[in-house]
Amino acid sequence: MEVTASSRHYVDRLFDPDPQKVLQGVITLGEKRDMKNAVIGNNKQKANLIVLGAVPRLLYLLQQETSSTELKTECAVVLGSLAMGTENNVKSLLDCHIIPALLQGLLSPDLKFIEACLRCLRTIFTSPVTPEELLYTDATVIPHLMALLSRSRYTQEYICQIFSHCCKGPDHQTILFNHGAVQNIAHLLTSLSYKVRMQALKCFSVLAFENPQVSMTLVNVLVDGELLPQIFVKMLQRDKPIEMQLTSAKCLTYMCRAGAIRTDDNCIVLKTLPCLVRMCSKERLLEERVEGAETLAYLIEPDVELQRIASITDHLIAMLADYFKYPSSVSAITDIKRLDHDLKHAHELRQAAFKLYASLGANDEDIRKKIIETENMMDRIVTGLSESSVKVRLAAVRCLHSLSRSVQQLRTSFQDHAVWKPLMKVLQNAPDEILVVASSMLCNLLLEFSPSKEPILESGAVELLCGLTQSENPALRVNGIWALMNMAFQAEQKIKADILRSLSTEQLFRLLSDSDLNVLMKTLGLLRNLLSTRPHIDKIMSTHGKQIMQAVTLILEGEHNIEVKEQTLCILANIADGTTAKDLIMTNDDILQKIKYYMGHSHVKLQLAAMFCISNLIWNEEEGSQERQDKLRDMGIVDILHKLSQSPDSNLCDKAKMALQQYLA
Repeated sequence: MEVTASSRHYVDRLFDPDPQKVLQGVITLGEKRDMKNAVIGNNKQKANLIVLGAVPRLLYLLQQETSSTELKTECAVVLGSLAMGTENNVKSLLDCHIIPALLQGLLSPDLKFIEACLRCLRTIFTSPVTPEELLYTDATVIPHLMALLSRSRYTQEYICQIFSHCCKGPDHQTILFNHGAVQNIAHLLTSLSYKVRMQALKCFSVLAFENPQVSMTLVNVLVDGELLPQIFVKMLQRDKPIEMQLTSAKCLTYMCRAGAIRTDDNCIVLKTLPCLVRMCSKERLLEERVEGAETLAYLIEPDVELQRIASITDHLIAMLADYFKYPSSVSAITDIKRLDHDLKHAHELRQAAFKLYASLGANDEDIRKKIIETENMMDRIVTGLSESSVKVRLAAVRCLHSLSRSVQQLRTSFQDHAVWKPLMKVLQNAPDEILVVASSMLCNLLLEFSPSKEPILESGAVELLCGLTQSENPALRVNGIWALMNMAFQAEQKIKADILRSLSTEQLFRLLSDSDLNVLMKTLGLLRNLLSTRPHIDKIMSTHGKQIMQAVTLILEGEHNIEVKEQTLCILANIADGTTAKDLIMTNDDILQKIKYYMGHSHVKLQLAAMFCISNLIWNEEEGSQERQDKLRDMGIVDILHKLSQSPDSNLCDKAKMALQQYLA
């Protein structure tokens, strides 16, 4: 009651008809304290003032032409203080349309008032509840902020901070870039104020992220005769504050990933990479270790040479193992608040370690071996697969996927730890982003040399994968069909029958007309694997022949690329290799004409695939070969074979000669 009473007293004074008293109500001491101090650091008091309607009144006074500049400035200060409270406070301020009012305030000639408005805007825009779009609604705002950058070190600090928080994605980057952000902010990197330098640096890191246009520009920018990358390199030296080292390393990393700096450039190999490895050490704070590992993972992800260098820098692979033992000794952290914070965020360390291990092991067999041999690593990854945090689960699956690219590991560690069990569990009900990586990894575990293939089949994988092929997400459809394709490779008849039954002919043909090229190619690959070995070919064609021939016809007639047509002709060649299945081709004149057409095609790949069909149909030692040969001769196939036996392509020439011998034998 006492708090509310004193709050009411402050709010009432805002409505006094005497402007001098209103000003006093905001700034000068009342009986106990002034309103400015009443709201600083006291969230309860802030909430009360908001409930009692202080915000609309303060905004009214801030925008009133008759208000003195001093009153307007003090109103902005109090609003800024209210914004520093809870997220609900910020929501209340946004509901009162505080942003347009403050942006309007920036048009004032008075610097102190402008700074107060910017400070308040900075606090509001850095809150997670504020939509960044509010900065871009009015097209005049960004150019005006650029113009205000030269006014004072405070305008520089606050505006850079607003930009770095509100630049989310390529559209925002383009707007800021087109309004001269690079030229206007570059010289701030040499400011005397550390805060200005730091905020300018953060601006460049968000502008350069995944943006080749910005990154290519940054490489050539000169500040006081020095190129920007050289300035960033100076800022990541050991004697600089950690925050500065990390942010400079991010700038150089993003420029490198955007193609503006080569991966073998000294500033990456000798400066950026070692700096990021340093950030992973035990001595660093939790968030520094997280950011260091995640940035390093991003830097080395596409480049095998950087992966090799990182793996032998400062025992990084062993260093990352400490990320799972955090905090190793509670007594080492004397600050109870810090300990509480770190225990709540320890999962972020595990996520970062998994990400970095995934990048390190993306290509090199020796590095993968080192990672897997790191103490209890496989157990840690398996545990990570069932963590409550989605981000940790995703990072653990990515790490496992990276390691599953190794034939050696698939045969050993993955089998020893029965990795397939937790993976199948993950696949039961996970968000799409996890499903995409987990199903991609399942494709590797289903390769014919993987010992996990059998137990996975027994655990109901066929139904699960057939379910994935019906997903809205094309990446999941691809992985589902890819895994089935691997499963069908050299498989027993029973497995093939299971796949066909679970998938259903309708779904198979739906996939054959999928708009995603990868889905179509993998479905053709599945069909090709199902239709291999004679008894299997004859069995499948006896039950599904009509539909399969229909699908083949449609694809050969459709607007498809060479690869798709080649795969389809290879499926026909497999059917032609069956004993009874051959008849489905020989009795289908339409298909025979298509094979003839592709024998004379301009693309050698298609000619070769059509040739395989013919060879399998006319092979002498098989029953009915004479009738088939006669029918094909009547169609003019022998003439084409004679022509192809003169082909400049040696492969095609040999195949044609071999086919002609079947006629002579």
